[in-house]
Amino acid sequence: MFEWSSFCFSGLIMLLFFLVFFFLVGIRIVTPRQLGLKERLGKYKKTCSQGFHWVIPGIERLIKVDITENMVDVEPQKIITKDDLNATVDAVVYFKVLDPVRAMYAAQNYRRQISSLARTTLRDIIGKMTLTEANSKRDTLNAILERELDKQTNAWGIDVIRVELQRIEPPADVQDAMNKVVIAERDKKAAVDFATAVETQADGERRSEIKKAEGVKQGLILQAEGEAQAIIHVAKAEAERIQRVNTAIQEYFKGEAQIYKKLETVERSLRDGTKYVIDPNTEITNVIAERMAGIVPIKEKPKE
Repeated sequence: MFEWSSFCFSGLIMLLFFLVFFFLVGIRIVTPRQLGLKERLGKYKKTCSQGFHWVIPGIERLIKVDITENMVDVEPQKIITKDDLNATVDAVVYFKVLDPVRAMYAAQNYRRQISSLARTTLRDIIGKMTLTEANSKRDTLNAILERELDKQTNAWGIDVIRVELQRIEPPADVQDAMNKVVIAERDKKAAVDFATAVETQADGERRSEIKKAEGVKQGLILQAEGEAQAIIHVAKAEAERIQRVNTAIQEYFKGEAQIYKKLETVERSLRDGTKYVIDPNTEITNVIAERMAGIVPIKEKPKE
């Protein structure tokens, strides 16, 4: 009786241990970055969101699918371009799983298939372009690849977000030739820039000389205008003086203009020290002889 009870107790402990182990083995945790697909006996049962889940060991399983943005690296490959050059091309595809059920059950391995599909699409698109076109139109190529891959992966519940070409490299000998062309173009541009700078400097100096000459010209014009204005003012003043003198003559020497003229000559002679020869028969002669040195009166020759 004691042995039977001991056996039952041991069996109960073993059963309890088995049940705990069975429960622990079936525990599954789905993170916020994932969705879980529960299968029962190989058949899809339901989609599990984040959190705690339990599956029946041996009967059910939980497949976790990453639903965040993912990246697949497209391995480098040789592509013959339109101008018969073997270019090495690789790319990176960024995608996101929108429907985990289709992603898992409509494609055998969607990551590998995306890479294979990208390689095929790259060969088809770049094969129709020259190497120069492919290198100069990378943004266009990225957009075309993204559109084509997204169209073909819709059936898998996958959204292709973007595609980035990492490199499009020609053969080594072609690359050397292209580098030489680039260097030559750069040197040419530098020479053109230098010539342009020299021409700009020369043009600036020429403009400076022109401005300087224009300044001198303007200065001379202003000087000439000033002198002309001065002459005009002097002439006006002289005209006014003459007018006033004429008025005075008319007023004080009316009918005696010759006497005034002789007085004016005496005044000029006394001021400038100039010698004049004056008719001795006029009354002014005695005044000139007395007040001016060096004035010799004209004497009338005696009659024979």
